[in-house]
Amino acid sequence: MTLDGGRAARPRLALAVDGGNSKTDVALVSEDGEVLATGRSGPFAPQREGVAAAVGVVETALAALGGVPAGGFGHVSACLAGADLPVEEEALAREFTARGFGADVVVRNDTFALLRAGASASWGVAVVCGAGVNAVGVSPTGEVARFPALGRLSGDWGGGHGLAEEALWHAARAEDGRGVPTALADLIMSHFGTGTVEELVLEIHFGRLGEGRLHELAPGVFAVAAAGDPVARSLIERQAEEVAVLAEVCLRRLGLLETATEVVLGGGLLTARDPLLTSLLDAAFALRAPRAKLVVADVPPVMGAALLALDHLSASEPAKARLRAHYEPATPP
Repeated sequence: MTLDGGRAARPRLALAVDGGNSKTDVALVSEDGEVLATGRSGPFAPQREGVAAAVGVVETALAALGGVPAGGFGHVSACLAGADLPVEEEALAREFTARGFGADVVVRNDTFALLRAGASASWGVAVVCGAGVNAVGVSPTGEVARFPALGRLSGDWGGGHGLAEEALWHAARAEDGRGVPTALADLIMSHFGTGTVEELVLEIHFGRLGEGRLHELAPGVFAVAAAGDPVARSLIERQAEEVAVLAEVCLRRLGLLETATEVVLGGGLLTARDPLLTSLLDAAFALRAPRAKLVVADVPPVMGAALLALDHLSASEPAKARLRAHYEPATPP
């Protein structure tokens, strides 16, 4: 810490933001690695609600911490769902600046937070499989590999919502005779309390049930697969393949397929460590990317946004270790 006129300079303060599909976390962090305060609010959804409303969610999370200080923060590191393209990152950064968060704002996709939080270094590959799927890769020299991540429109498949949509598709066909029988039909009727699968389809079609609730089926799909249902198992197999393909493509683009590289897995479907999915992932990576070292992220992604903030502020390694110690689970004796 430098001295100015005999007085110790105050550490610069950074705001770390992890804006996700289900919640938004913020952390106020000093450049010496101390987490001074944290807050949480609702989903960050700029593509659905608009940029202004999405940044308003961050302001809500900050309200309990006293709001945005006069003059803003020394640095803002925001890793956000819905920031899938550079133009979207730029629009969100402008909104943060316009609202007084400060002049030094860096917006990234939320996959960058997962990578920085879970990897032991500042490079590697991260695959998130939560409500949807996405991946990012960063090479040791800073090159980046990423995807548009716009859903089926850009070639994506899976995540909790995608898995549930496929389960409903197979169940509907099983019920009307176009498909093979599957216990997924019983799962759907039991979960939503309908007499038939078609009844649920119509509830969604007429807007009486939000389609967003389909993701509630994801844990049940894993349970049905574990019980031996071949249709459900095929969905879990496909999900494992999609995760492995995303990682493989990132590694290939960055020239890292033959380099021992950490692949950080995050998002609810992967951090649940389902035994079937885990075994399928191990097999898929052994075939597609045998040099990859799989790491399941056990820390909140906002830690990754905070570490990126410390990187930006050229903080010391002890400062970064202090930050990690705040978030990482205690090691059992």
